[in-house]
Amino acid sequence: VIFSAIDVGTTKVAAIVANLSESQSFQVLGVGVVPSMGLRKGIVTNIDEAKEAVREAVSKAEQASGIPMESAYVGITGNHISSMNTRSAIAITRGDQLVNTDDLKRVLQSARTVNVTKDRELLHVIPRDYILDGHEGIKNPVGMHGFRLDADAHVVTAAGASVRNLVKCIRGAGVEVEDVVLEPLASGGAVLRPDERANGVVLIDIGGGTTDVAIFKEGNVWHTTVLPVGGYQITRDIAIGLGVPFEMAESLKLKYGRLYPATNGVAGSPEVPTRVENGHGIMIQDVNDIIRARAEEILRLTLVELPAVDILTVAPSGVVLTGGSAKLPGMDAMCSEASRAPCRIGVPHNIHGLTDLLYDPAYATSVGLLLRGSMAEESDSKNHRPSHLRRLFFRAKRSLSRK
Repeated sequence: VIFSAIDVGTTKVAAIVANLSESQSFQVLGVGVVPSMGLRKGIVTNIDEAKEAVREAVSKAEQASGIPMESAYVGITGNHISSMNTRSAIAITRGDQLVNTDDLKRVLQSARTVNVTKDRELLHVIPRDYILDGHEGIKNPVGMHGFRLDADAHVVTAAGASVRNLVKCIRGAGVEVEDVVLEPLASGGAVLRPDERANGVVLIDIGGGTTDVAIFKEGNVWHTTVLPVGGYQITRDIAIGLGVPFEMAESLKLKYGRLYPATNGVAGSPEVPTRVENGHGIMIQDVNDIIRARAEEILRLTLVELPAVDILTVAPSGVVLTGGSAKLPGMDAMCSEASRAPCRIGVPHNIHGLTDLLYDPAYATSVGLLLRGSMAEESDSKNHRPSHLRRLFFRAKRSLSRK
């Protein structure tokens, strides 16, 4: 089965075409990556520029794979994202009091009726736990007897205009949108281990324009939030602090950036100045002082957003860092120091084929979107929903009807 994903980020647009094998691993057939345009902090600011960037990334992925990208799963982020945990309940009125799949649909549909204003759009209703006649901790109540079924769910909403603008960019590039997925949910699927999701783990995805945070516990998502800071702000601070162009600041960050001083006494150590091409004399120590200050701020803001002061009480598995800025040398050590919890860098797994580029924290969302697509396909198959092509038709029809 062919799946496609498009990650429209602040710094890059990545498009992937992959085939899901019988062993449930992805064979990557084509990848297209181009610099992002027309976005700021995850939000479309220029539709024409964003559309052109998407079109170019899609074209590259199609050329590499030899397969047209007709539809794709698309990631979304931005500080317009909002989430909450809700509880809904239904009565089991049939004579046998036996819970079936229709009851699960009813109780989750009840959760979807959460008060969402007209300018908001519902993205996800994710069941966290079920309660049957007051008994908590039930993961799948189908086949059990009971009179009342409650569901704890994590509900994610987004600004309707931001969603529509993003979808318009994708469709303007000739690709239909299968689904819009909150990026940390996608990233979590790509880089987290099953034991981490079960025991409790904090995922921090530091992208170009935003930092996405999600807590997973008992196999489900328990908390999500998006902060409007990321790698772009680090680069901007270097540019302003050292009086160099933004492009040069980005190059300095990538080439020399580290959060803790080097100790080997070679080029790149704090004592060694670097002469750059236009005559600027730059001390590496100055670059890294700026990077460290901003990275500390990003991590501090992230930790403040967590629902508990002691991370290990919520997430015994600690923290997994991913996203492009997670690659800064020493970021995991700084995170562990700030959170007082174990921390590792998460890279995508369970992929094969053209993977040299994708084994990288910067592509966690892109790979995770493919995984979300395969999960949706499996769910549709189990519930005997319309085929892949029919779903495309229905979604396209709904999109047109909204105009």
